[in-house]
Amino acid sequence: MDDKIKNTSKPGVAYYHLPGLFEFYGLYRMFLPLFYHHREYFYNWCAIGSIYGALGDCIWGGGRTSFGVQDPEDVMDLMREYGISARLTFSNSLLREEHLADIKCNALCKLFETSGGAQNGVIVHSDLLLRYLESRYPGLYFVSSTTKVLTEFPQLQAELNRDDFRYVVPDFRLNKEFEQLNNLPQPQKD
Repeated sequence: MDDKIKNTSKPGVAYYHLPGLFEFYGLYRMFLPLFYHHREYFYNWCAIGSIYGALGDCIWGGGRTSFGVQDPEDVMDLMREYGISARLTFSNSLLREEHLADIKCNALCKLFETSGGAQNGVIVHSDLLLRYLESRYPGLYFVSSTTKVLTEFPQLQAELNRDDFRYVVPDFRLNKEFEQLNNLPQPQKD
C-alpha cells in the first residue's frame, strides 16, 4: 500500500465517517479505487476517517436499522487494502448480560481486532457491552454512539471526559452550540 492510501490524521483535513460498511460494500468496491487513485476528482481537504455499520442480524446492533449481508472477510479485505478504519455499529441499548455470549458478534469483534491494517473500532451505546468489549477485545477502540441522545451540553462534556472513548458522536441538536463547542479544550475537539 503506498503512502497516499494510509489513513493518518492531518491538520486542515475534514475526515468523513461513512455508513453502510456491509450493506454498501458493492458501492465501496467501486468508489474507493476512484477516491484513492484519482484524487484530482476530489477536494484535497477531504479524507475518509472510517466506514461503519453492522450485519443485519447482529443482536448487539439495534440502534439503527441495518440490512448488511456482505461477508465480513470481504469487507475487512477491502478496508485493509485502503487503510480505512472499520467500525462495528453495536448500539443496542437494551442488551442484557446473556446477550454478551453471542457467537456471531464475538466473531466479528475478533475479526476486526486481528485484521491488520488500520485499527478498527466499535460504536457502542451500552456500558455493559463497553465493559465486556474492553476486557475481551483490547485491540479495538470505542466510539460513544449518537443513539445515546445526549441533548444537553453538560451531558456531552461528561461523555467527552470519559477515558473509554476515542470519539464521541454528539446529538445533532448540539450542532449549533457554536460558542460552547468552540470553548471545548483542543484535545476534545480533535
